[in-house]
Amino acid sequence: MAGGFGAVIKANDLGARTALVNTGLPIGGTCVNVGCVPSKTLLWAAEIVHTSQHHKIPGLELDVKHLDVGAIVRDELALVDRMREDKYAAVLRDLEHVTFVQGQARFIDARSVQVGDQTLTSERFVIASGSSATVPDIPGLREAGFVTHAEALRRERQPRSLVVIGAGPVGLEFSQLFARFGSHVTVLQRSNRVFPRTEAILAERLIEIFKAEGIDVVTRARPTSVTLCGNRKRVAFEVDRRAAVVESEEILVAAGKTPNTSQLGLAPIGVRVDDKGAIVVNPYLQTSAAHIFAVGDVASLPARLEMTAGHEGTLAAENALTGSKHSIDYDAVPYTIFTDPQLAGVGLTEDQEMERLGKCLCRTVPLELVPKALIMKRPEGFVKMAIDPDTGQIMGVHLLTPQAGDLVAQAVTLVRNRNTINDLLETLPMFPTLSEAVKLAAMAFTRDISKVSCCV
Repeated sequence: MAGGFGAVIKANDLGARTALVNTGLPIGGTCVNVGCVPSKTLLWAAEIVHTSQHHKIPGLELDVKHLDVGAIVRDELALVDRMREDKYAAVLRDLEHVTFVQGQARFIDARSVQVGDQTLTSERFVIASGSSATVPDIPGLREAGFVTHAEALRRERQPRSLVVIGAGPVGLEFSQLFARFGSHVTVLQRSNRVFPRTEAILAERLIEIFKAEGIDVVTRARPTSVTLCGNRKRVAFEVDRRAAVVESEEILVAAGKTPNTSQLGLAPIGVRVDDKGAIVVNPYLQTSAAHIFAVGDVASLPARLEMTAGHEGTLAAENALTGSKHSIDYDAVPYTIFTDPQLAGVGLTEDQEMERLGKCLCRTVPLELVPKALIMKRPEGFVKMAIDPDTGQIMGVHLLTPQAGDLVAQAVTLVRNRNTINDLLETLPMFPTLSEAVKLAAMAFTRDISKVSCCV
């Protein structure tokens, strides 16, 4: 829906008569209903609970006397209702050229879609139908039962134990969320590391932090079956060809997303999809049918993020209606996983730079060298920067820090503007702030930062 809203707002600005067709989730789509807004609300509550007990400040004792998860969830859902109205329904009512149509759209020919008993005809289309949680084909999983993130966000009773299948952004965030609310959590991840989009050293440290909080993380784990044992669910899996079993009260499936394309009727009108069901698009968000564009999770694009989808929708509508050729530089699109500490980054990792340039120059700054992190008693993270060895251009910045999602905004500008470390060295970040870590990473290419004064 983020992509759809971006498209209809731009179309309205351009004066085009537009229909916004929606099915499944209420207006607002994933982000406001079952994505960013509710999950980050609960994550913030979980962080408050954890910080109250692990602040590490001598002489200060805080006691959480009562944790009512149900009340926290009800407050989260009330915020969802309010933001759905204020940020989507009210906005839609003000778009004079846009008509909202509720129902499943399916192409009946290249210029028409059927929605219930209505036929809508247009010269141009933007598909922004999003994705659904992927349910892995594990024998017994559906029979035993499971929840996805959508159901977990509405659950007022905390499970005593939880198995999370998958360690991408959703799996990592919900694992820590449930653990901090009191569940014993086991994470099963098929690959040998979590979230390969980031630097390995950051992912490894995050897992160390998880384990210190009592979260069991098993990599190279391939679930083989799920069975019910009374009121518990037994997940059998293999690790390096060795059999293992874990039991839990509930299973959370966080194994990725499947594009919502199966009901659209794309094949007869010549819109090509890839082997994962995502619509193939060119850099201008145009499908194999020139008058049809696709954005967000439903399209075969490098980044699947709410803010990216919204901007893609804006560009797709403008490209469709004006013939422009706007595109996105995905190297300058950031990511954030809202764990604590947060994992964020933009641009290339060391491995990606080696693949692209055949060479790389990198520096890693531990937060223990950042005064603000010491003040906060949060020195457990890192900042890693990759530059072009020949020009000094900043190619990538990746962070594992408190509020890394805020800090990465500075890095986005550096990467997008192709700044060098010399440009960054001329800046004056406020002391003491975590943002100094980014400049320290640049300084590390020219000197031993462990011997640098706070005032330099």
